[in-house]
Amino acid sequence: MSPRTRALPLIIVGSALLSACGSPPQPQPTSPTYATASAAPVPLDPSLLPPVTLPGTPTTPATTFPAYPTTYPTLAPTTLPTVPTTTAPTEKSPTPTPSHAPKCTTGPTAAEILALVKKQEGMGSLPLVVREGPLCASGWSFATLEDSSADEDPLMVVATGAGATLALVAAGSDVCISRVETSAPPGIRVLACGY
Repeated sequence: MSPRTRALPLIIVGSALLSACGSPPQPQPTSPTYATASAAPVPLDPSLLPPVTLPGTPTTPATTFPAYPTTYPTLAPTTLPTVPTTTAPTEKSPTPTPSHAPKCTTGPTAAEILALVKKQEGMGSLPLVVREGPLCASGWSFATLEDSSADEDPLMVVATGAGATLALVAAGSDVCISRVETSAPPGIRVLACGY
């Protein structure tokens, strides 16, 4: 079969399909026709239209601006209520902290404090040095020692008397014992106890 013969049935089928559809659609009118022989034209003269007033707009044109006040009322100053001041509760006495005892002038000396501490059991072999003091008040003394070979907390020493009467009251990292609290003068107590 030749290529022309093969295309012939396709042409016949295509034309049969196109002829079965009918005529193509016609364009629709874009706007209806309103003009009739009896209708009269409407006049567009603006003077014939009624006046239109929108709500909230003035009916007469504004040619002046409203006057604003140039003086303002003076307000009376308000006074706030006063709140009484209160002091926070304290655990310690509200009395001022006493001043520290001064450096000893008549004794004991630093060497006497070291000798007194080294007499205690287990303390003789330690390389102790006096870091602060001795500080004295009313027959009492306070000193701070440290071990020069170790990085440890300082050793505090509270003693009474001087020379041959030098006696150890307390030694250690906390020397605020009841005897120091009740009997030591304020300058020594504040060093040992903090108050």
